[in-house]
Amino acid sequence: NLLIKDLTFSIPRGAVVGLIGPNGTGKTTLFRMIVGEESPDKGEIEIGSSVKLSYVDQHRHDLDGEKTIFEEITGGTDQIEVGGRSINSRSYVGKFNFKGSDQQKQVANLSGGERNRVHLAKLLRRGGNLLLLDEPTNDLDVTTLRNLESAILNFSGCVLVISHDRFFLNRICTHLLVFEGASKVRWFEGNFEEYQEKRREELGGREENRRSKYKKLTIR
Repeated sequence: NLLIKDLTFSIPRGAVVGLIGPNGTGKTTLFRMIVGEESPDKGEIEIGSSVKLSYVDQHRHDLDGEKTIFEEITGGTDQIEVGGRSINSRSYVGKFNFKGSDQQKQVANLSGGERNRVHLAKLLRRGGNLLLLDEPTNDLDVTTLRNLESAILNFSGCVLVISHDRFFLNRICTHLLVFEGASKVRWFEGNFEEYQEKRREELGGREENRRSKYKKLTIR
């Protein structure tokens, strides 16, 4: 299948770009091409020599089940470097809602949401100047979600994020890549709410109400 056709864009300095659209339209494939796991059939992806990528996919397989949460995130050291400064390791792990003895849990025994938090902690510690996040809000508690939003907004580089969470996208995005299907991808400057308003203007206020497609449910 042809997933993406005639797509040209450049990422502005400091941009947070949300990738939105139905499943199977090419969002994750674009991520894989950016990190070099796949190649486009035509065209090219140019990445500057100073770009340092940090990427975690939605499946999140690369954790060592034999380690504790603390060891997996920090390497077992008392101090770690994050964003060019040295901070207390346990304090950093605690920002991802792993408090006290929770930090000694074995990775192999973690739930999906806990594994997600470990991945985010490792990713944001790793640094880089281009973060690629694939469905980062899956299974997150409210505290960790707010910490993630804060980390993204305070990040000095660029962020590309795939998400179906429109409220999350509204709070963080400066731009969108909208995968509309039929190989069409649209670049938009603004967040999800602004994109919806633009779409309504383009359709002259005649946007179809999807709810009307479904019949009423009657319980007897």
